[in-house]
Formats: sequence, C-alpha cells, structure tokens
Amino acid sequence: MRRRFELAFNLSRPTLSVGDGLILLALATLLYIGVRLALRAPAAVAGPTLSLSPTALPWYALLSLGRMTAAYLLSLLFTLAYGYASARNRLAERLLTPLLDVLQSVPILSFLPVVLLSLIAFLPQGLAAELASIVLIVTSQAWNMAFSFYQSLITIPAEMREASAIFRLSPWLRFKTMELPFAAPGLIWNSMMSWAGGWFFLMAAETFAVGRRDFRLPGLGSYLQTAANAGDLRSVLLGIGTLVLIIVLMDQLVWRTILAWADQIKLDMDESDEAPKSWFYDALSRSWLLEQFGKFVWHPLNERIDAVMGRFFQDAAPSNRPDDGRPSVALVIVGVLALAGLTYGGARAAMSLVTLPGEQWARIGLGAVATLLRVAVSLMVAAVWTIPVGVLIGTNRKTATVLQPIVQIIASIPATALFPVILLMLINVAGGLNLAAVLLMLMGTQWYVLFNVIAGASAIPQDLAFTTQLLQLRGWERWRTLILPALFPYLITGMITAGGGAWNASIVAEYVNFGGQTHSTVGVGALIAEATASGNYVLLLGATLTLIITVVTINRLFWRRLYKIAGEKYRME
Repeated sequence: MRRRFELAFNLSRPTLSVGDGLILLALATLLYIGVRLALRAPAAVAGPTLSLSPTALPWYALLSLGRMTAAYLLSLLFTLAYGYASARNRLAERLLTPLLDVLQSVPILSFLPVVLLSLIAFLPQGLAAELASIVLIVTSQAWNMAFSFYQSLITIPAEMREASAIFRLSPWLRFKTMELPFAAPGLIWNSMMSWAGGWFFLMAAETFAVGRRDFRLPGLGSYLQTAANAGDLRSVLLGIGTLVLIIVLMDQLVWRTILAWADQIKLDMDESDEAPKSWFYDALSRSWLLEQFGKFVWHPLNERIDAVMGRFFQDAAPSNRPDDGRPSVALVIVGVLALAGLTYGGARAAMSLVTLPGEQWARIGLGAVATLLRVAVSLMVAAVWTIPVGVLIGTNRKTATVLQPIVQIIASIPATALFPVILLMLINVAGGLNLAAVLLMLMGTQWYVLFNVIAGASAIPQDLAFTTQLLQLRGWERWRTLILPALFPYLITGMITAGGGAWNASIVAEYVNFGGQTHSTVGVGALIAEATASGNYVLLLGATLTLIITVVTINRLFWRRLYKIAGEKYRME
C-alpha cells in the first residue's frame, strides 16, 4: 500500500520529468493548432437576442441546467474510467497520473477562445458554442473528482482487500460492493463542489464575446450579464433569485438524497453515528410506484448490467502471464508517430513564440509573479476560515444539517455574477482592482478547500474519535493528534484544486470590461484576456504556456512534497 501511494503521486521525483515535458509539448501543439484554426474564424459573429422578460427565465434556467447536467455526466464517466484505470493498471498508472496532475493545472479559461474559435471554423456557430461551453465545464469539474476517486481506490485498507480476495469477488463485484462504496463519500462531496464550481465556468462560457464576435449563449449567465449592462436591478435580482432557487432544489432533491442513499452503503458505519436525513429520500423509499419500478424494471436491469459488466471487467482484466515490462510493437509505432507529431507541432509553436518581442516576455514574467502573489493570498485566506468551519460541518451532523445547504447555496452562486457589484464598490479605492481580483479568486476557489476538509473530517473513523475522548484529548491536543493528521491529504488536495481555480479566475479578475470601460491590472491573467480581446494569438500562446509551466512547477516543488509527508506520516492505518 505504501509503495502504491508513493507511485501514485510520483513522490520519489518531485521535479519536472521527461513525461511532464511531453505533456507540455502536447499542450503547446494543441494550442498552436487551435490558434491556426482560430485564424480562419469569421471576423464578425452575430450573437443571440436576449430577453429580460421574467417569462424567459424558466427557459434560460432549463438551458443552463441542461448544460451543467451534460457536463457533470461526462465528468462522472471520465472520473470512474480514469480513476479505475489508473488505480488498477500499472502501465495506465504511470501514464495517466502525471497527465492528470498537469491537466488540472491548465488554465481552462485561456483555452476557451482558442477552442471556440477553432470549432467555429468548421462547425455551425450555435453547435460550436454549445460544445465549447460543455467542454469548459467538464474540464472544470473532472479533475478534483478524478483525484478524489483515484485517491480513495489506492488507499482502501488492506483488510478490505483481503476480505474481497477471501470471498473471491469478481472485478466487477469488487468494484460495485467495495471500491465504489468506499470512494462514495469523497466522490459525492467533490461532485457537489464540482457542480458548484461549474456554475462559475458556465457563466463565463455563456457570456463570452471577443470584439465583434459574440458567442453568448441563452442562459442564466447571459441573462445576468445583459441585465447588469442595462442597469436593470430588477432583472438582476430575478436572475440571481432563479439561480438560488435551482441551487436549493438541487440540494434538497439531489445532493441530500444521494448523501442519505450513500450512507446506507457506507462500509464503516458506526451505530452511534447519526445518519444524514433527506425528506425526499424518505418519500421515495416509501413510494409504491418506485417499489414496483425496482421490482419489475430496476432489479432485472441490474442483473443484466451485472452480467454485461462482469464479462467486460473479466475481458479487460490483465492476464496472468508475467509482464516483462516491454511495450508491444503496435504501442511503439503509435508512440513514435505521436512523438513525431508532437515534435513538429512543438517546433511550429516555438517558431511562433520566437516572434514575440522581448518586452512582451518581460510583461509575461512580471504578470506571472503578480498573479502568483494574489493566488497565495487567496489560498491563505481560504485556509484560515475553511479548516475550522469544514471540521465543524464534517464532524457534527446537527450542525451540518443547518450549515450544509447554506454553504452549498453560497458556493454555487458564481462569483462572476457578483463581481460587477464588488468592482463598483472598490473601483475608486486605492488598489481597488487588486483587492477585487483577490476577492474574486477567493470567492471562486475557497469552496474547493472547504468541501475537501468536510470530506476529510466526515471520513475520520469513529473508533479514533472515541479513543481521543477516552484519552481526554481536548482543544489543541485533539487537533494535533487526530484532526489535522486526518485532514492533511484532503487539505492538500483541496489547496491544489483551489490553486488551479485561482489561476483560472485571474483571467476574468485582472481584466474587466465594466460600464463601457476596460479595467486591468498587472498579471498573467490580464495578459491572456488582453491577447484574447485583441486577437494577439502569439501573446495568448506565450502567456498561457507560461501560466501552465508556473503552476506545474509549483505543484512539483511544493505540493508534491507535502503529499510525500502525508503518505509517510499521516496515514489512517
């Protein structure tokens, strides 16, 4: 188990590796291809006509909810497949975990203009904008879910693995009855965070416009933006009220129901632990129609799924033949062709970057340092309040009943919807845009830390909690010996994903169009937004690659060392 944990996070080599270089080369190639396609996009694109009538809100809300649902389902499928393959296959583990580590560091919003402009070069405008918005939301939701699921699979206690071996469970039954239930708490809480964070990127996708190219999509985000630009306070309040209503309904009808259901399959449920309650789950469990559905539809379907998936897992399982560690000839050929393509694309990207003037590179370097300072401040502020509040919610069921829906609602309100109000309050204050940028980063990313802390606190075994009570450990001693060690891996995961979100938020926080004027400050996010608005794709390429390399280097040199400490000193077995 210890060896698998260290292999998972590449703890023996915390610096940039050859694999990281290849991944960065692939990203540079994709960016270059996207830039070349973007040059073929139409010079002007007409946007949709949006109505501020209250009667249009239900339709706009349904469109936004549909995009969010499609993106989440794709993210969940990606999470289950990616996490399982990484945890169960050694070759996939060596290939996929470094890729996931780098991809979660990619500034998603800087790819939006390239993806959108390249798609519209050969797809209808409406379809291109819809696909780009869903892709953007998926790339904002999938990483922390995949990290959580993968972390759970590689940290399953040895006694549970031994029990599954004793009962000779097939790969599918082991996944269904042991691995998925064990990973459920972290996966559910990270799903809630992904859904909440998805609203932020949905708003950005629905309101995207570059010069005379208007790619706005009808939805709650574009409705709020149109109302704010028109100064229609009534419509702004109606839009925010509709968004809050959706969030409340999702909490009551979906997330609370899933938490109550997951508690029924919890593998280490303690009798003294008060189970989460859901009125909707209780109503469904007493439903005669649902009982008949389960009897005549779901149970037969479940048996067929077990049979099909059992054969699939059996066929996909590795053979018992000894592995000599050498790749197949087909894999070598594919690798050589891929490397040749990456080399060509990387060379073309480098040739483009050479044309970027020296003063622009100086601006990029200074901007990266300025944005780094804002990210660090936002992370420190987030940690100060999310750790105690997260522990309170995760360890006290009664408190969680009250605070969880409140936190879920506040976290799901996209910071971009409130940013114009914050900017209006601070724009005339000295350093107002810098302070507003930090606040937007904090509002958009602190929830990643909070939800991971809640997941870590709720996963503390009851027997350890009872032991600290018997030993009469209270106050700081209890925090030092039980809570902080238990939270440490979850906290680091939350800080990494929050850091990635803060770097992303810099693109909309450091360069703002408000009141018919453009307000910007020094930062790499501002440079990316400026390059997007002006169509300077070489500057966009250079600034984006600099941001990616900066975030990946910080992860390797700082966060991965903390993961090593978590793996060596703070383990729950």
